[in-house]
Amino acid sequence: MMTMTQKILAAHAGLDNVRAGQLIRCKLDMVLGNDVTTPVAIDEFEKAGFESVFDTKKISLVMDHFTPNKDIKSAMNTQKCRSFAGRYDITNYYDVGDMGIEHALLPEKGLVASGDCIIGADSHTCTYGALGAFSTGVGSTDMCAGMATGEAWFRVPSAIRFVLKGKPGRFVSGKDVILHIIGMIGVDGALYRSMEFTGEGLSALSMDDRLCMANMAIEAGAKNGIFEVDDVTIAYQKGRVNREYTIYKADEDAEYDETYEIDLSRIEPTVAFPHLPENTRPIGEVGDVKIDQVVIGSCTNGRLEDIETAALILKGRRIAKNVRCIIIPATQSVYLEAVRRGYFETFIEAGAVVSTPTCGPCLGGHMGILADKERAVTTTNRNFVGRMGHPGSEVYLASPAVAAASAVTGRITDPRTL
Repeated sequence: MMTMTQKILAAHAGLDNVRAGQLIRCKLDMVLGNDVTTPVAIDEFEKAGFESVFDTKKISLVMDHFTPNKDIKSAMNTQKCRSFAGRYDITNYYDVGDMGIEHALLPEKGLVASGDCIIGADSHTCTYGALGAFSTGVGSTDMCAGMATGEAWFRVPSAIRFVLKGKPGRFVSGKDVILHIIGMIGVDGALYRSMEFTGEGLSALSMDDRLCMANMAIEAGAKNGIFEVDDVTIAYQKGRVNREYTIYKADEDAEYDETYEIDLSRIEPTVAFPHLPENTRPIGEVGDVKIDQVVIGSCTNGRLEDIETAALILKGRRIAKNVRCIIIPATQSVYLEAVRRGYFETFIEAGAVVSTPTCGPCLGGHMGILADKERAVTTTNRNFVGRMGHPGSEVYLASPAVAAASAVTGRITDPRTL
């Protein structure tokens, strides 16, 4: 009677079964930190007197939020991470030149896989559920304990099941699907629950779509998002994951708090208005919204399909006057392939700029801060007050297709009309 998530947690706790609400301690397959959260974990690690890490290959430290370092403080934080990684011989340390945005980088490198139990000191660690893993965000103290002991405690979550059917239409992506769902259930609609995705409609979603959707499970308050493993998942991991992994399927009589059927063919390009991801509107109901900036990238939408979609729309067109368009490939691999395919030429000729991989503008850190009363259409995952800069600015969440089309017109635009 267990869900996918409950089966993974039971296996990692060494138990035959678990139930919702039960407190358990699990062995971890990966502990993740970045340049913002890892320094705090290191301080706690040293304060506790730990002298070793549980496994040098099961810790990943990715310098992505303020890198290349934007100021002295960020440089010092990265230096602390670099020193710690060297001292404890941590294999998976990624810095300028070989880094990427963490939640795009780890799946790409094959560091996470189906059936894994993963924690990360970043709320969007839930991304890896796209592979059929249990992954969730934790605080830096839990990261510290995970690095030292290889274990973490959890309260077993109950679950909501989303049965997907049909195929999405033209210029409708995983971003539109997850925005539609968050608009439907709200930002606390899955609070501390597992969002489990299944159904024949899965076959119509690429791995990039799924990674985007799992990434934003936290925006519905979920403990984690997880997709049933299918041929798409297995094909993605082939040649990337060089170890055995386990596929868990929910029991036929698994208990769910609710079940929703989602017809992908009925979903329109969707935009989340300020200042919550649940404030969604189908593109036909957006109205006339003038914008100042477009950002295409982030751990949500900086993968190759996202960059490809932007290039398709911007090819032969120009960015609107007085609009800044910033494009950020999520990893060095995505960056290089985009160069090889000629996408950068398209972007530059259109009047856009291209950045090295970074989280920068998503969290209002650097590389695209908004001024008072400015509006941005962005493919990132949050649009809280002041998220990308001044508290008086506005952030509209959308897919790469909507973002690119809006960059051309200077207003939020349906890409199907270009």
